[in-house]
Amino acid sequence: MWLSIDPRSAKPVYQQVVDGVKEAVAKGLLGHGDRMPSVRELAAEMTINHNTVARAYQELERDHIIEVVRGHGTFIAASRPRPDHEDRVRELSGRIRELLIEAHHLQLTDQDLLNLFRSTAEEWHRERRRVQR
Repeated sequence: MWLSIDPRSAKPVYQQVVDGVKEAVAKGLLGHGDRMPSVRELAAEMTINHNTVARAYQELERDHIIEVVRGHGTFIAASRPRPDHEDRVRELSGRIRELLIEAHHLQLTDQDLLNLFRSTAEEWHRERRRVQR
């Protein structure tokens, strides 16, 4: 299964579903037109409340990651720029600032943080290539 949920995580379960779907799409495990399990199917498979999955699906649909075709199911949407692209970039910038603050408190230099980013990105890309084979 391309999705895993940690019920002990501080991150809300619905957000774990959202993040898991986004990661699966980014890694190529799920692609445009792939059918998603229904809310009830995924809830049963993951043993989580169907309202939690419904909330995650609503957010994924709002983010244009999935699309619901009434009477046919839920599918991975075609990749296209979001209308709020600039807002999302600003949000990402804020998250980077949070990482810089955390790095400061861990006494990491800018170079340490850049090296960590680079090695994490390389690992992520290796994993993505491995999954796509």
